[in-house]
Amino acid sequence: MERSASRVATGRVRVQRPVIAPELRIADNPAAAVLRAATGGPVSRDNAARATGLSIATVNRQVSALLAAGLLRERPDLTASGAVGRPRVPFEIDHEAYLTLGIHIGAAVTKIVAADLRGRILGGLAIATPQTGQDFATTTVARSARAFLQRWHRRKPLWAGVAIGGRVDPLTGVVDHPKLEWKGAPVGTVLGEVLELPVSVAPHVEAMAASELLLPTPEPREGQERGSSLYFYVRETAGIAVTLDGRVHTPSNGPGSIAHLPTGSDVECTCGRRGCLEVTVGDRALHARAVGRGIIPPYNGTAGSTIADVYRAAEGGSESARELLAERATMLGHTVAMVRDMLNPDRVILGGQAFTGYRPAVAHVASAFRQGSTLPPTDIRISGFGGKVQEFAAVVTSLSSIYADPLAAMRRISPAD
Repeated sequence: MERSASRVATGRVRVQRPVIAPELRIADNPAAAVLRAATGGPVSRDNAARATGLSIATVNRQVSALLAAGLLRERPDLTASGAVGRPRVPFEIDHEAYLTLGIHIGAAVTKIVAADLRGRILGGLAIATPQTGQDFATTTVARSARAFLQRWHRRKPLWAGVAIGGRVDPLTGVVDHPKLEWKGAPVGTVLGEVLELPVSVAPHVEAMAASELLLPTPEPREGQERGSSLYFYVRETAGIAVTLDGRVHTPSNGPGSIAHLPTGSDVECTCGRRGCLEVTVGDRALHARAVGRGIIPPYNGTAGSTIADVYRAAEGGSESARELLAERATMLGHTVAMVRDMLNPDRVILGGQAFTGYRPAVAHVASAFRQGSTLPPTDIRISGFGGKVQEFAAVVTSLSSIYADPLAAMRRISPAD
């Protein structure tokens, strides 16, 4: 295991956990396949063999290894009546002994969540992302995460995952985030030192695309491990990610950008041009327009109003609010159509509160998409994670190494414990 040690003020030696690149893919090794078969609940060895395409002998070997590693547990209470022999005993992920810690660092808000090994969120909190410099911000987030982790003393933490905008070096966990004015911020190292856990750091839109591949959602998603998917995200920022045959495409020089795609609006961008996508459809820009048009007041009581006030105004019957949200939805639909026609993926997934915050706007997105695309109809849907796409992006980052090679991940964790 890669590790180093540094002496702290108390004189004890603190282990510095490594930064590990996230694995944003469906892995094909047998242990990963068997573990994945159990993410939806208890499963028999026969059904696991059918789901994975592995032989019963291989499934039995992997189950034994995963039981020994503590990742699985058997469920003799679910054994079919009259069945004989251990291979008939169903197994499931041990979702009570462990947790992983997910952290989504947004431009305005940071979400910190605990998740079990099935990828289900156990609890979380939100803090304002510090705007007073990267050193103070990363340390503050790390200390908040450590304090949150102490609530879960009955579970053993295995890994921490950070999902964040900007450009991420996944090997070092170093981040450049123009909106936060971070340059070379050692996010992974700081989190690893404070939490004393292995840490993975991923670009947040790529992590959102990975959550669609790896984490269970209420809607069935058969076939998504094959072909190509375009994931289109908009909230405060805008971004895309592409998935090819069960693997999120991660360019070596960082994700591409759609922030400055032209929309035809007259909104001035920080780049000096007008009509760039992010400053036109982002939550902050839309909120500012709503205030400027008198749809909502700048302050709601003693606090500043937010985009949620725009949604509430629309739901409360404000035609002006509805028109504003319809304008954004139409612009989003045309932009998604343009990007889809350039890439021609097998399916399109829309994520982020710009799509999920006000559901009636989805019809305008769909209509504009149909009008704007020149290609035949395609599979297009809203992410099943709804308003929690950011949290699940962090969760999948924290679980990705375990899901990709569970036995190796546990060996990496255990020697220092």
